[in-house]
Amino acid sequence: MTPLVSIIMGSTSDLPVMEKAMGLLDEMEIPFEVNALSAHRTPKAVEQFAQDAKGRGVKVIIAAAGMAAALPGVIAASTTLPVIGVPIKGMLDGLDALLSIVQMPPGIPVATVGVNGALNAAILAAEMLALGDEDVARKVENYKSRLGEKIEKANQQLADIKQYSYKTN
Repeated sequence: MTPLVSIIMGSTSDLPVMEKAMGLLDEMEIPFEVNALSAHRTPKAVEQFAQDAKGRGVKVIIAAAGMAAALPGVIAASTTLPVIGVPIKGMLDGLDALLSIVQMPPGIPVATVGVNGALNAAILAAEMLALGDEDVARKVENYKSRLGEKIEKANQQLADIKQYSYKTN
């Protein structure tokens, strides 16, 4: 099956964070691929990947990177596909990666989620795909409706907890 979403990591050390994105895409039965490419160590391969992605059927790219976090911007500069950046927590609690991804020059947009926000990146990718795919749209709607159910269940569990008061001297 042709991957609709491509997940690119600057290093395989990003895999534990990105597994959340893979899990959601798998749950929604959205075909995806995963690769490790470095904007600094394999720049030619990154550019070639970005230029070829659309022709291979990819519709959305999720690019994760830490520290200097150039990968999402380099990919966005070489494709017309939407790119979602995931800043990875590393140095400075991920603030360095976040700032690197959100400060793109005019004409090279990168949608950016929060630090280590791989799950939100996958949800955003699914929402983008849902614009032209009713099946994916239904799956996104079902996923979001279950979010409310989780909160309702949590509130019910909280209501069952006895309240205690503490006296102070």
